[in-house]
Amino acid sequence: MKYWEIYRTLRRHLKLSEKRNVAFEQNRTAKYTVYILSGFVLIYLMFLAVMFSLIINNSRSITGYEFMYGFSPFILCVGFLFRFTFQQTPSQLMKPYVLLPIPRYTCVDTFLIRQLFTSYNLLGFAMFAPYAFMSVVFSEGLLAMCGFLLGLYLLVLINSQWYLLVRSILMIHMAWWIVPIAVYALIFSPLYTEYSPLTFMQESGFDTLCDFYAQMGEGFTFWHPQYYLAAAGVIAVLFLINRRMQYYLIWQELGKVAKAEKASRFQFSSLSKFGETGEYLKLEVKSIMRNKNIRKAFIASTILVIIFSLLLSFTDIYASEFMNDFWCIYCFSIYGSMMLSKVMCYEGNYIECLMVNKENIYLLLRSKYYFATIMLIFPFILMLPTIFTDVCSPLQLLSYAVFTAGVSYAVFFQMAVINRQTMPLNTKFIGKGSMENNWVQIVVQLFAFFFPIFFIRIIQVFFEKTTGYFVMLAIGIIFIATHQLWLKNIYRRMMLRRYENLEGFRASRDS
Repeated sequence: MKYWEIYRTLRRHLKLSEKRNVAFEQNRTAKYTVYILSGFVLIYLMFLAVMFSLIINNSRSITGYEFMYGFSPFILCVGFLFRFTFQQTPSQLMKPYVLLPIPRYTCVDTFLIRQLFTSYNLLGFAMFAPYAFMSVVFSEGLLAMCGFLLGLYLLVLINSQWYLLVRSILMIHMAWWIVPIAVYALIFSPLYTEYSPLTFMQESGFDTLCDFYAQMGEGFTFWHPQYYLAAAGVIAVLFLINRRMQYYLIWQELGKVAKAEKASRFQFSSLSKFGETGEYLKLEVKSIMRNKNIRKAFIASTILVIIFSLLLSFTDIYASEFMNDFWCIYCFSIYGSMMLSKVMCYEGNYIECLMVNKENIYLLLRSKYYFATIMLIFPFILMLPTIFTDVCSPLQLLSYAVFTAGVSYAVFFQMAVINRQTMPLNTKFIGKGSMENNWVQIVVQLFAFFFPIFFIRIIQVFFEKTTGYFVMLAIGIIFIATHQLWLKNIYRRMMLRRYENLEGFRASRDS
């Protein structure tokens, strides 16, 4: 087979694997919801394009292409963070083909090429294209507008390859976060200076940043070849690095030999007095301590809470009331988002053992709820600096914590009924359950993050802010007090689907 035929065959296999995914029907339904939400995002981006154009068209100090390229570091940074939700690395892609007589890098090349031409890379054009028609084509010409858009597209492709590289090294160890932090600190370094390279005058840090990257915009817009060669070179270098790294990491995991580890001495005997519930609480704690993927999710959640707590406390980045509420809710919901949205997925590795005795699953769900509620102590403590700096009030944090433990967790636990795809406990690159996005989980996570914000906004229309917090507190307490009722309802619905779910867990489990 020729290279192009192999690429087409592997691409067809990828599409078939998505259709054969045990969560395909659920994903197809949830995708429609995501598409609707994406439509609102597109409309919002178009609105931003019109707003920016109206501002720039009335300005005589900066041109249209200079503004957009000066603002591009912020756009690319936001796009980089959003990719963590919708894009993944080539897990499970190479495993079925390792013994076939095909070029060794073909599978990785297929994935990387697919990522270069994914529709996500075109999302930004909902803002770039209208902006170009309104602020570039009439002042600079059609050819300049094409150069303007092509340059932005090359930057998006660089961002795509950069994301894949960062996502891969983060799977090795969380300490690699130092790499993207250092790179973005370098990219935004003009913010720390007050000397503009464009006007040769002292300006504010933001103006200096815009002037610095505006020069790049001029090069792309007016087709200066050195800028296109540099962008193509960066894409090629990142592509080759990703190619080598993905191949090395996947083979390393395929050939990994399990090492015998010394058993932990921590017995958690204090939990034994709670009977069977205590035993399942021990299981939750030991799952975090012994399994890499669960442990990394917990560590990542804690790091994110610390970062946003410090940003809220000591900077003005999220000074608006909406952003303040959103990030506070986010800090309390992040643990549930990373762990409870995948409830029963990790247990799919040993689900048969949990089905031995009657109501084992119910006891497990109840223990998970208690454990997740206790875990809310961590974000509450980590968010205390926001109280000391008068950014948040104690009542606000308490109401958000209780509302999360009641309403948000009740939503997250509904996933126990429909989750039937096993998630790997330790493998990262070749685990079956780590390949496809679960769109239902994404919809549930978005609901858990944004519903409390809309709820508090509606309450504040009729009442003052303090009253709104008390209402959220009361609703959260009601859901907490009735947790056994809705957990039993979830358990009964799970039992009605138990054979279907068992089949899914077994089919998606690593062999």
